Amino acid sequence: MADLAVRSESDLLTLWVSQSRSVGRSRRRRPDELGLVRFAFYGRVSTADFQERDSSRRWQRDVADDLVDGHGRIVAEFFDADRSRRLPWRDRPQAALLLAAIADPDRGFDAVVVGEYERAFYGDQVLSLLPFLQHHGVQLWLPEAYGPVDPAEPAHRALLMLLGAQSKREVLRARSRALAVSTPGEN
Repeated sequence: MADLAVRSESDLLTLWVSQSRSVGRSRRRRPDELGLVRFAFYGRVSTADFQERDSSRRWQRDVADDLVDGHGRIVAEFFDADRSRRLPWRDRPQAALLLAAIADPDRGFDAVVVGEYERAFYGDQVLSLLPFLQHHGVQLWLPEAYGPVDPAEPAHRALLMLLGAQSKREVLRARSRALAVSTPGEN
């Protein structure tokens, strides 16, 4: 009798495991079918001579991955090297490709995420990009905003202005350091 009970419990367990597997499979869907956001990642490294491209791309991508975790996944990547942040996006090869992709109604992503404002934008560049993104129904996600940027939100506009000022200041600081190194003894 005890053997029969064990066998019945074993059969129940087997039945339960097989049912839970099939239920799990039927619930699995691609992230975009679940309403999760599909992201295009944009990153940039200014000089290949003085910055290591792969490590710079990796840390920017890691920040972006952390930001979108639980909200969606990165499905496309655009990364410029040897291009100044001062250049408009249309003059950076990968950023220009991203702009073209944004305008394509079959683009395959819903939002753009960057790993750091100062890698992607200079000054108020982002303010001229936001209407283009909005027109095409594409969100911009920034780690400094902890997610999507809402241009109608006064706090977000203030944040973008502050980040723009910081990016300009960083360029001036880097230029000053580079000049100081190239002309030793002059300060």
